[in-house]
Amino acid sequence: MENFAAIPVFVTVIETGGFSPAARLLGISKSAVSKRVTQLEEQLGVKLIHRTTRQLSLTEAGEHFYQHARIAHEAAKNAQDAVSQLQGEPQGRLRINSPMSFGRLHLAPLIPVFLKRYPKITIDMVMDDKVLDLIGEGFDIAIRSGELPNSSLIARKLAPLNSVLCASPDYLKTHGKPEQLEHLKDHNCLIFTHSNDVKEWAFMKNGTTQAIDIKGNYQVNNSEALREALLQGAGIGRLPTFIAGPDIKAGRLITLFEEYQMPAKIIYAVFPERQYLPAKVRAFIDFAIEYFGGDQPYWDN
Repeated sequence: MENFAAIPVFVTVIETGGFSPAARLLGISKSAVSKRVTQLEEQLGVKLIHRTTRQLSLTEAGEHFYQHARIAHEAAKNAQDAVSQLQGEPQGRLRINSPMSFGRLHLAPLIPVFLKRYPKITIDMVMDDKVLDLIGEGFDIAIRSGELPNSSLIARKLAPLNSVLCASPDYLKTHGKPEQLEHLKDHNCLIFTHSNDVKEWAFMKNGTTQAIDIKGNYQVNNSEALREALLQGAGIGRLPTFIAGPDIKAGRLITLFEEYQMPAKIIYAVFPERQYLPAKVRAFIDFAIEYFGGDQPYWDN
């Protein structure tokens, strides 16, 4: 079929909402994308997309063509995945989305080791604290944590996400160490604003949960920025152990109320549901679980 090669380009334009994002995802120029779609329209003898300076919209014919083209595109991907499972060595481009701090601290060191084991795989990693559209942005895997929304995505556990309450030795020397949870109300509590409970901290012990209202003079949406403030003695804060672990081991941060547990979450690898899981995706997830340490990640040792 003469225009079959244009189907992935056309589908990507529609799913990403434009020629520019489609070009970035496909790794080709915007002009090449536009040319391929124009050629497709000429071969079909019908206009598929209304083009304006602000947006694209499908014509009636384009809508019909897209419904069938999407199915054909999905079938082609399934065929490619099925063949990749027969290959002895995982290969191809792997596009990963990760939160900024976790990606910088733990995925960035992992990637070079992974690529040494699987030299036929190429990595395209995008670190962003915003939750991106995994399918629309063309990601193979996204690293996410906490409660996941109901969707057609599949999630596999990589590691637990534990948090601790901590402060620097200098802060505790100056302001005193709180001996009871209620004493936190008298301290400067630094707040991570991406949390669901920015106004209070929850502590669990023997099956009972106690919530403590908190307040402070600094709130921030980045855990590494919060860590820096804690290291400089600005207050008491809650940090994930994947960030605080090295500082706790080195004595730069002191954990508080170790007899309590703070709410824990899970770090997941999330990927689109597919009939055949690509070998490159399976290889990365298995490698990450092995590298992090599973239920006892290396940052919690």
